[in-house]
Amino acid sequence: MAHPNLLVELFVEELPPKALRKLGEAFGSVLLEQLRAQGLATADSALTTFASPRRLAAHVTNVASQAPDQEVIEKLVPMSVGVKDGKPTEALRKRLGKIGRERLADLWPNSVDGPDSLFTQSDGKVESIYLRGLAIGTSLQVGLLNSIERAVTQLPIPKVMTYQLADGWTDVKFVRPAHGLVALHGAEVVPLELLGLAAGRVTHGHRFEAAAEMVTIPDADSYAQVLAEQGAVIAGFEARRAEIVRQLQAAAQQVGAGARPIEDDALLDEVTALVERPNVLVCQFEPAFLDVPQECLILTMKANQKYFPLLDAQGRLTNRFLVVSNIRPQDPGAVVGGNERVVRPRLADAKFFFDQDRKKTLASRVEGLARVVYHNKLGTQGERTERVRRLAQSIARTLATNGVADAAADRADTAAQLAKADLLTDMVGEFPELQGTMGRYYALHDGLPQDIADAVEDHYKPRFAGDQLPRGTTGLVVALADKLETLAGLFAIGQLPTGDKDPFALRRHALGIVRMLIEKDLPLDLGQLLAEALALFPQAAAATREQLAEFIFDRLAGALREQGYSAQEVDAVLALRPQRLGDVAKRLQAVRAFAALPEAPALAAANKRIGNILKKADGSVDAQVSEGLLHEAAEKALYAATRQLAPAAQAQFDAGDYTASLQTLAALRAPVDAFFDDVMVNAEQADLRRNRLGLLATLHGAMNRVADLSRLAT
Repeated sequence: MAHPNLLVELFVEELPPKALRKLGEAFGSVLLEQLRAQGLATADSALTTFASPRRLAAHVTNVASQAPDQEVIEKLVPMSVGVKDGKPTEALRKRLGKIGRERLADLWPNSVDGPDSLFTQSDGKVESIYLRGLAIGTSLQVGLLNSIERAVTQLPIPKVMTYQLADGWTDVKFVRPAHGLVALHGAEVVPLELLGLAAGRVTHGHRFEAAAEMVTIPDADSYAQVLAEQGAVIAGFEARRAEIVRQLQAAAQQVGAGARPIEDDALLDEVTALVERPNVLVCQFEPAFLDVPQECLILTMKANQKYFPLLDAQGRLTNRFLVVSNIRPQDPGAVVGGNERVVRPRLADAKFFFDQDRKKTLASRVEGLARVVYHNKLGTQGERTERVRRLAQSIARTLATNGVADAAADRADTAAQLAKADLLTDMVGEFPELQGTMGRYYALHDGLPQDIADAVEDHYKPRFAGDQLPRGTTGLVVALADKLETLAGLFAIGQLPTGDKDPFALRRHALGIVRMLIEKDLPLDLGQLLAEALALFPQAAAATREQLAEFIFDRLAGALREQGYSAQEVDAVLALRPQRLGDVAKRLQAVRAFAALPEAPALAAANKRIGNILKKADGSVDAQVSEGLLHEAAEKALYAATRQLAPAAQAQFDAGDYTASLQTLAALRAPVDAFFDDVMVNAEQADLRRNRLGLLATLHGAMNRVADLSRLAT
């Protein structure tokens, strides 16, 4: 049977805009979850959430006014404790008395009193006495109050406000002071009180543009429509966001063909959370400001004013920008003029900073890094720069070819020396987000080569998941050196990430190293890189290298699983700790192709068995075989097959053809199966036993060069 729909709204003072979307989603989802848990909503009940600067609301379909009664079964006491000589014990009576069912003890063994009854049942070990009863379903009034209270307390906000109610005595806590509560079940008000507010059907519309200050909601289903028509409010976050996008695109088209607003989902969400009735207007600033790097202008317009800069068809900044106003006056001139006046000083500040910064070269600022503390246990930015320079030179020499190692090291050294110099500029001091970006502009202004200027910017890359990698080799080298120095230094002093806390973004740095080594297929040994980086820190303990390597491989494993590789495939490859990460993708492809072969399950199981046998062997096992000690036909056949196939597989492995290497070894299935069927490995004769273990060790080494195949065993 279908039930009426439910609407709940909390009208509050302005909510934090950057959190509004999550607040609205959390409020609605917890409300529905609690209604379902109490039997008031069903699995088919649909949820629609609403969130505007001054309201959180949720619409839930098919909500009952009374939850259905439910049979409940409760275990009381073991039969041996509850009944003696055929009569209820005092222990059973006390247990029943606690839940108001003591009369059932007097009726034993035919204990039935209305919907309540006692029965016995065994769980296979002990027979116990159970109570079967009927729980009266929760009313909507009670259940909804519980649900809203739970939704309010579980809002994802780190700090809530404490404020007094109108009585001047009572304190309540909520994200912002609440001033209205709407609770409608169909067309009926659900009578409840929360946060000092009595539920009703009246809410507030737009502060300035509503047809009337108070808006009456006739029923749950008309909430959004009535608010839009009478209150001049688009209550739904997604609907308001879509309307802003539509207006932004329309306004851009009016400016000119090819014009488009900058894409920024975080800005769009924040602006959506600031307005209730969006109205996009076109504004402009003086073209002279376009001499300033567009990143500076874009950032100041977005961060400080929440404007949408307009780009042309080539992606260059224009002198037009879009404002999302919260009012729709007949003459928008005053709104446009006011925003143009507000943005002008911001742009003038950016131009001033840019002009002032270019009066000094980046190289002249490097000395000042010695006065900037990086970490109290790791010294200054100047000391950090010297460490990065040493690493960068070493990496550049390793990567250099054709006798240009010195030149490559010099370019990397120059870029590493200048990489942090823009931290001391006025522009980066005002906009820290521009570090690296401004360094590139200033490097080009100083006449430095393009690859060095690019490296100054790119050494921060990748900054986030999906970000671009550095453009050139010099940038790659400095980016690797910078991230390795950061990881090594902080691991050396024990500053590791814990739980979800990672203040130095070490996980991101590790993923950046992984991406650069893999996607650029760099011929670099990870272990060697870590050793060189940790050698820069005398305080690093002997175990730090292994700890840091484990941290990086954990990040690599997670990234590979996200790319669609199975946990078994990833585990098999990374169990060998391959030091050249550029090979990992080829190894994974080889393992996947091997696992598809019919021989794979048996060989994987045999590999696991061999590994266990070798682990249990007394002392170390040498991978050596004496043909004279091969007595059984099966061990002779396995030895012959291994001698024939292992060199071919090794050659394919050395050539980087991992798939072919594993497929060559697949031919070992039959002799391996025959060996385990016919040969006793742990023979009584010590020399036979050592020889057979040596044969297994030889086989094990040949089979596990690409990956640990035992990890594929089910």
